[in-house]
Amino acid sequence: MTANQIRQAFFDYFEKKDHKIVSSAPIVLKDDPTLMFTNAGMNQFKDLFLGYKVPDNRRIANSQKCLRVSGKHNDLEEVGRDSYHHTMFEMLGNWSVGDYFKKEAIAWAWELLTKVYKLDPSRIYATVFEGDHNDGLGKDDEAATIWEQYLPADRILFCNKKDNFWEMGETGPCGPCSELHFDMRSDADRAKLSGRELVNKDSPEVIEIWNLVFMQFNRMADGTLQSLPENHIDTGMGFERLCMAIQGKKSNYDTDIFTPFIELIEKTSGVKYTGKYDGSSMSDIAMRIAADHVRAVSFAIADGELPGNTGAGYVIRRILRRAVRYNYTYLNQEEPMLFKLVNLLADKFKSAFPELQAQRGFVEKVIKEEEKSFLKTLNGGLKRLDNVTVVDSTISGDDAFELYDTYGFPIDLTRLISEEKGLKVDEEGFNKALQAQKDRGRKDAKRETGDWNVVHPGREVDFVGYDQLRVSDAKILSYRAIKQKDEVVYQIVLNKTPFYAEGGGQVGDQGTLVVGADVIKVIDTKKENDLIVHFTTRLPEELDGKVEAEVDEEKRRYTENNHSATHLLHSALNRVLGSHVQQKGSLVREANLRFDFAHFQKMTDEEISDVERMVNEKIRENIKLDENRSIPIKDAKDAGATMLFGEKYGDYVRMITFDPEYSRELCGGCHVNATGEIGLFRIVSEGAVAAGVRRIEAVTSIKAEDFINDKINELNEIKSLFKSTQNTVRQVSELQDENKILQKEIERLIADTALGIKDDLIKNAIEVNGIKVVKTILKDLDSKNAKTLAYNILGELGSGLVYFGLESGDKPQLMIAITEDLVNDKGLHAGNMVKSLASHIRGGGGGQPFFATAGGSDNSGLSKALEGLNVLLG
Repeated sequence: MTANQIRQAFFDYFEKKDHKIVSSAPIVLKDDPTLMFTNAGMNQFKDLFLGYKVPDNRRIANSQKCLRVSGKHNDLEEVGRDSYHHTMFEMLGNWSVGDYFKKEAIAWAWELLTKVYKLDPSRIYATVFEGDHNDGLGKDDEAATIWEQYLPADRILFCNKKDNFWEMGETGPCGPCSELHFDMRSDADRAKLSGRELVNKDSPEVIEIWNLVFMQFNRMADGTLQSLPENHIDTGMGFERLCMAIQGKKSNYDTDIFTPFIELIEKTSGVKYTGKYDGSSMSDIAMRIAADHVRAVSFAIADGELPGNTGAGYVIRRILRRAVRYNYTYLNQEEPMLFKLVNLLADKFKSAFPELQAQRGFVEKVIKEEEKSFLKTLNGGLKRLDNVTVVDSTISGDDAFELYDTYGFPIDLTRLISEEKGLKVDEEGFNKALQAQKDRGRKDAKRETGDWNVVHPGREVDFVGYDQLRVSDAKILSYRAIKQKDEVVYQIVLNKTPFYAEGGGQVGDQGTLVVGADVIKVIDTKKENDLIVHFTTRLPEELDGKVEAEVDEEKRRYTENNHSATHLLHSALNRVLGSHVQQKGSLVREANLRFDFAHFQKMTDEEISDVERMVNEKIRENIKLDENRSIPIKDAKDAGATMLFGEKYGDYVRMITFDPEYSRELCGGCHVNATGEIGLFRIVSEGAVAAGVRRIEAVTSIKAEDFINDKINELNEIKSLFKSTQNTVRQVSELQDENKILQKEIERLIADTALGIKDDLIKNAIEVNGIKVVKTILKDLDSKNAKTLAYNILGELGSGLVYFGLESGDKPQLMIAITEDLVNDKGLHAGNMVKSLASHIRGGGGGQPFFATAGGSDNSGLSKALEGLNVLLG
């Protein structure tokens, strides 16, 4: 069976068992603060297991895109080195929400594996939970008894909490589980040693393929277990491992999920893949990394997460850069290569995950530009490695860490290059610097979340904020405290609220909660799972009293202006730039709006003007809002509504229309009743934020008026400076021309001054350890002319060293220039020397062996910095 046939057989089997086949959730989570990425198939069903939502079908199945490269599940450095670890992987799963339980889950798993997939029953082992004293849980004898109907007792193993109690994170739904392991060894090897001896022993040939989780508990913040209202089934079967078992391969990478990509990498790189897993072929590892990582990066981008410097974006960038550096080092790829795999990837997965096929060109562009950028960084890192400080043939741990942190050089790559040069790396120093960074990150990210305290029973929250900004009869359902960075914030859930929770780019509402005479300020509103959570700095004294909840009306109205303007802007961009424009992010708040969109070049002034004019035309038309709060998603698609990639839509959606021929989008945000309320729209800036992604920032209403008035006032001030009513643009242009002439004259005078002191400096040259040295402190001479002066002096010296301290304002500089013979014969290195001396001026720097500079912040240290040269040369 091919991989696609295996996946489809899973869907067909569970569809016959009355399961609803649903699509994969986005790989990047947006409404769950406990997780950054979808790391298991059950993530999108968490609300169902907790009883927050009632499903329309209690039996569900799907294939979920998962990513495990951060937090608790972090196997990144193993990926490519062994036969089964991955960054992104597919998780086939079937779920029961309070319907069937252990008996059916075990029976169907056995039937699917042995009857549909025809795996050899004698090679299957089942593990069950042995119990845990600390959690007060006994052995799962019920599951073991059920398994005895299908397996002999010696292939049913009781295992500990680590292996057989599944938890999504530190808190949340959890329960004992039963894993199915498959023995892929030869008959001869099986005869020598029973497979039960290798279960859960990290054997690459006796592997877990399916985990049946019996979801019974909710892990609380204090570590205790609370029984869920109903028992659930949550299963997860690793698609890649399943394909390996069915196709009789020894590695996931030998299945048809990966072999087409490895073949394309071979063709592109000209390097042959040997299929070795013993670590002897780094090119093999590089190819497996490329084939794996391009999936994770491509699907993350298609789901709306761009490579970046923080959060999920940083993780995606890190994955991509790991692949690039392996391609660079072991496949000799100095040009982008990963993006060439995207077309094949989109084609192979178009039936399971069509979102990549729909955005193939955009994903290719983003990956290609990221590759280009990092390849430049790698080259910069290699040059930096040529100029690091070497003491006793050892590269310092701080330098090795800088290469890792700034240039993306892993320690093993620094070690490899260093060994080729006969050098060592201070590994202890590197590990110390790395641990310090991790400790800082943990301290910044540490968040203590308390359990929910129930005031009034119930989980249903009625949001009334589309129609009213104040309710007087709400009550508190629950509250909890959150501590982060030594600050305590409270979260309050009401049964009814007008507060909009942050979502769809729109910020959360602010306002007040009034309980009796107690006025509590709401500083933010967010959604966690399906709860609207109000953030406050304190709790009301009377928790069970009637709550008057009121949104800050002015902030909300201005935010609505900007949100509706964002829809008008999106449509205008499509008309002016083309249908390829897709929203890639947005921020809608009181002060302004920000809109990120797919476009591959800078917008012209004319295009910006056209977009601005079109939006303002729609504002003047005063188009009434047409809101459909609950429409079947199929009807919305048929109506041509714009949908965003990376969003998870339900069966019913909210559709916002401003003229069916102009703007129609799926949106949960707050909007004006008619476009005329927006008043005025002005684009403040347009620029790039990532490869293939542009950003527009704009203002509306009073903020737009303020923006225009500021520009007019600025122009009037310029006119007043000229004290003339003539053409201001021409006057500014003439002033610029005059300034250029004067600047050239100043530069000529400075250069003449520098030449004038050249002879005096040469006359005062000293000799240090047989080396001619010219050194002095220069005031009010820029670095460009100082460099010219240094090389002119060296030209006359023939052999020597020039060392300048430049005193200009409060930013001193050091500059060292050395003739070639002293570098080659004496081993002098300007970069290393200036780096050592820079501490005197509280700065840093470096450079090439022949020329280097350093900058600092303390002019008073220039004299000591100059004196320090004698010590280095002595």
